[in-house]
Amino acid sequence: MPGPTRAPIRAAALAATLVALVAGGTAVARAASTPDGARPIETPLAPDDARPGLTEKGAVGAVLAYPKVARWLERYPADPVTDGSFDRKTRTWTVHVWSGEAGEVARGVVADADGRVTEAWTGPQVAWRMARGRPGAFGGKLLTSWEVWLALSAVFLVGLIDLRRPLTVRTLDLLALLSFGVSLVFFNRGEVFQSAALAVPPLVYLLARTAWIGFRPGARPVPLRSRWPVWVLAAVTLFLVGFRVGLNIDHGRTVIDVGYAGVIGADRVLDGRAPYGAMPVTDGLTVCGPAGADGEARERIQSNGRCESANPRGDTYGPVAYLAYVPAVLALGWSGRWDELPAAHATSIAFDLLALAALALIGRRLGGPRLAATLAFGWAAYPFTAYALMSNTNDAIMPALLLLGFWLASSPVARGAATALASFTKFASLILAPLWLTYRTGLRPGQLARYAAGFGVATLAAFSVLLLEPSLVDAVRTFWDRTLGFQLGRDSPFSIWGWGQYHARGIPDLASLQTVVQVCVIALAGVASVLPRVKGPVELAALTAALLLAFELSLTHWSYLYLPWVLPFVLLALTLPRARPAEAPAP
Repeated sequence: MPGPTRAPIRAAALAATLVALVAGGTAVARAASTPDGARPIETPLAPDDARPGLTEKGAVGAVLAYPKVARWLERYPADPVTDGSFDRKTRTWTVHVWSGEAGEVARGVVADADGRVTEAWTGPQVAWRMARGRPGAFGGKLLTSWEVWLALSAVFLVGLIDLRRPLTVRTLDLLALLSFGVSLVFFNRGEVFQSAALAVPPLVYLLARTAWIGFRPGARPVPLRSRWPVWVLAAVTLFLVGFRVGLNIDHGRTVIDVGYAGVIGADRVLDGRAPYGAMPVTDGLTVCGPAGADGEARERIQSNGRCESANPRGDTYGPVAYLAYVPAVLALGWSGRWDELPAAHATSIAFDLLALAALALIGRRLGGPRLAATLAFGWAAYPFTAYALMSNTNDAIMPALLLLGFWLASSPVARGAATALASFTKFASLILAPLWLTYRTGLRPGQLARYAAGFGVATLAAFSVLLLEPSLVDAVRTFWDRTLGFQLGRDSPFSIWGWGQYHARGIPDLASLQTVVQVCVIALAGVASVLPRVKGPVELAALTAALLLAFELSLTHWSYLYLPWVLPFVLLALTLPRARPAEAPAP
C-alpha cells in the first residue's frame, strides 16, 4: 500500500490507543477510590439531544412575533431589550422583554421542541399573577361560572325590584350594584385595564346616589320594597345561606392569601408574638417542601423552627383582622401549610353570617319583619358577598362590625367602639370616624366624650397585640412599616390610578387626578360630619355608603372583594323608612 494512504490509518490507530489508555486509567482511578463492593457513581455526559433545538435569538423572535406581545409592544419604542434563558428540565425558553422606565413589559415561554409560545404575559400580567385571568382563582370556578353567577344576579334583582314599576331609579340602583359583574368578566380574562375602567362608572353612580340621599332629606321619599311575601324572602334567604356555606365547605382549597394571612397572624398571637414582621418568608431559608408549578418552593423552615408556607406580605392589615381568626385557629389549629385552612373557612363563614344577622336585627328594629327579611335577603343574594365568602377573605369582618355599631347607633360608646374595631380591621373605616361621631345632633361635649371613650378602649384592646413584643417602640415602628407605610406607596394595576407605571402609549397616567380625588374624599368626610345637622338612620347609612364608595374610588389597589364593605349601607339607604328627624336641642 502506498505510503500516503497509511498516514490516516496510523493517526486513527494512535487516537484509538490514547482514548483506550485514558479510559482505562479513569476506570482504575475510580476503582481505587471506591470501597470494595460499592458501585461507582458516574456522572454521564449530557446527551446530544439535551442541547436546545432553538437558539436564544429564535426564542426571542418567537415571543416578539406572538400577536399578543406584538400588539402590546406597539405602545413602546422599537428595539426593546430582550433576554432568553433555557431550562433543560422543562425544555423551554423563558424570554424577558424590557423597555426603559417601564421595566419588564412582556414575558413569554417557548417550547424548544417546536418553537411554539406556550405562555405570553404583557403589562400588568408580568408582575401580577392575579392579572393573568386564571379561571376560578377568586371565588372558585363554580360560583364564577356563567350559570351560577347570572342565576344569583337574577334572584337579587327579581327579589328587590318592583315588577309593577320596573322603570324607576330604584331599578337603576340595583342594576348598578350588579353591573360590577361586567367588569369581572374582563378581569377573569386577564384584561385588567378594561376591568378597572368598567368598575369606575358604577362606583361613581352609587357614590352620587347615596350622597344625594344622605344630604337631601327628600331625595328618596319612598323606600325600596320587595313585593315577595315575607315568608318567601325568608325561605329563599335560608336556601341561599345553605348553598353558600355548603359551597364554601365543599371547596376546601379556595383560601386566597388574605385569609391565609389571618390564620398565620392568629397563630402568631397564640404563640405570644405580634403578627407584624413575623410572616413566613422564603429568603435565605431551608426548603422543606416540594416546588410549585412555577418551580419555586413556598415551604421553608422559619425562624421558629417550623416548616411553613410563605406569605411574606400577609401583615398589611389592622390587628383586628388577625384577632378575629384566633377562636377558629384555637379550635381547628393550623398545619403550617397553605392547605385547606379550615380556620380560614370557619372565620369567613362566621362573619358572613354575622353581617347577615346584623342586617336582620337592624331591619327588625327600624322597619319590622319585612325589612329584616329584605335586608338579609339582599346580603345573601348579592353575588359579590358570595365571591368574598368563597375566596375566604377577611372582607366581611369590617362591615359586620360596622353593622353592629349601626344597630346600636343610639349609643355613642357603641358607635365609637364599632368604628375603632372596623378601622383596625380595614383602615378604610377611619374615614367614617367624624360622621359617626356627630350622628344625630352634631358635636356635643357629652357625646364626644362617650364616643372617644368607646373608640379609645377598643383601640387599646386591638393594639394590645403589640405588647407581645419585647420593645413596644420597635413593634409600633414595624406595624407602621408593614401596614400603612407599605400601602401608601403601593403600586397596582387594578384601578385607573396605577396605570402610569407602565409608560405605555395610549394608557393614561392619572396620578395627578388621583390626588385631587383623595383631597375631595377627605373634604367629603368633613362635610358629612356637619351636614345635615340632624341625622337619622337613613342619613347615617347613606353617608356611610358614600364615604366608603369615595374611599374605594380613590384607591390605587381596588378589588371586587371590597364591594361587601358598601353593600349593606347602600341597601339600608335604599330601604330604611324615612323617619321624621328629631328636633335639634336648644343651645
